[in-house]
Amino acid sequence: MSIATAVTHTGILTARQLRAAWRIPAFLVLNLVQPMIWLLLFGQLFKSVVDIPGFTGGESYLEFLTPGIVMMMALFGSAWAGTTYIQDMDRGVMDRLLTSPTNRGALMVSTLAYQAILTLIQTLIVVGVAWLFGARFEGGAAGILLMVVAAMLLTAIFSALSNAAALLARNQNVLIGISQMISIPLIFLSSALMQTSLSASWVATAAAYNPVEWAVIVARQALQAVPDWATIWAHLGMLAALAIVMAWLSTRAFRAYQRSA
Repeated sequence: MSIATAVTHTGILTARQLRAAWRIPAFLVLNLVQPMIWLLLFGQLFKSVVDIPGFTGGESYLEFLTPGIVMMMALFGSAWAGTTYIQDMDRGVMDRLLTSPTNRGALMVSTLAYQAILTLIQTLIVVGVAWLFGARFEGGAAGILLMVVAAMLLTAIFSALSNAAALLARNQNVLIGISQMISIPLIFLSSALMQTSLSASWVATAAAYNPVEWAVIVARQALQAVPDWATIWAHLGMLAALAIVMAWLSTRAFRAYQRSA
């Protein structure tokens, strides 16, 4: 199958999911509720964190917290991406797609593209709300753009993982359990909410291998007045490489699904 055909199939399948989201906009709103609560409540309750000796995250905890909340939202949203596959399986849509000439890669990439679009919209909303409450980002539009790119790559990684889990487990409750088991520890084993140097040393060690931490580092560096570009490109490269690997592995999960169908 040609690349042009794969791109066409990806566009059609992505549009299908966007139409479904447009019909039920509550999904987008609900995915914003928890991050907004964390952003506004934590931003106010823990604003004195900046006075802790050794804290080097700047003079505003809200500005420090915003990139972490963006990545938290990207992680939580993408961890549920596999629910679309579960619904398609229950309705028999997945079997019809797999017996049709539909490109397998397009089936996977379309869900990643859809989740990335949602992440873009939600990230801009979170940044806008943070700005209204006083956060100012010296990195400007370019910094916000890089934060969006990091969030999209993080979304691609965990959307692919969620899709693979859905294809293998075929059960909504199992998928929910896997999502919670993975997403919550990854948030706390990163600097999304607190600088890791102020935590136990093993937390900082674990964070070095955590893709959530990679994305948070990119976002925080990009939003600074003088970013560390070497750090940004290195962590963006790791996110991109992991996203490609996860997309490839999750596409292969279609074969396991078909064999056990």
